[in-house]
Amino acid sequence: MLSLLPERLDRMLLLGAHCDDIVIGAGGALLELCRAHPGVSVTALVLTGGGSLREEEERAALTAFCPGANLDVTVLDLPDGRVPTRWERAKLSLEELRTHGEPDLVLAPSAHDAHQDHRTLAELVPTVFRDHLTLGYEILKWDGDLAQPSVYLPLAEPVLREKIAKLHEHYGSQRDRVWFDAETFGGLARIRGVQCHARYAEAFHVAKMVLGVAPLPSGDPMEGIR
Repeated sequence: MLSLLPERLDRMLLLGAHCDDIVIGAGGALLELCRAHPGVSVTALVLTGGGSLREEEERAALTAFCPGANLDVTVLDLPDGRVPTRWERAKLSLEELRTHGEPDLVLAPSAHDAHQDHRTLAELVPTVFRDHLTLGYEILKWDGDLAQPSVYLPLAEPVLREKIAKLHEHYGSQRDRVWFDAETFGGLARIRGVQCHARYAEAFHVAKMVLGVAPLPSGDPMEGIR
């Protein structure tokens, strides 16, 4: 198994269609990465929920899930469930983020996600962040769209417990959802842990990887052959 994460992590970009998507899919990773890289710059963009209780929940949750980070959160007010009809605004928002610098890691929805808002955002990400390490997180829901991941981040049991506790603490508006409970979050983490020889894990999807084996030579590779 290879480690994909850069040794030095200065800037992370978090992308979600809805408030709570990011931490449901990658809350454990955020806790681990922010603690391993104190002072990391974390920029988050959420497409829906702006101006509502959901935005308040998201800001408080991301602060808790990114301990010690230099955090910047933007929550837009695109209509929930209608993000595909606001494609241009979503695209422009990503392009505006792109002008702020080069993220070392991008966390975003997975491209195969069946929810139309998640899928639209996932399709836009590689059109703007073309040369960046992007991990697609997974969200368990009724659509039955979970695919076999290829990237795993093992989680210690205390980290998983912390993730679940923080989810329930900060997203009170979601507690009455039938899928929003410790069994859902813990069950998926246990399955992903089995698949990577750990007790618990979060899993991600990678669409493309470039392997750097040796420094690239300069000059024309066809010189002397023509």
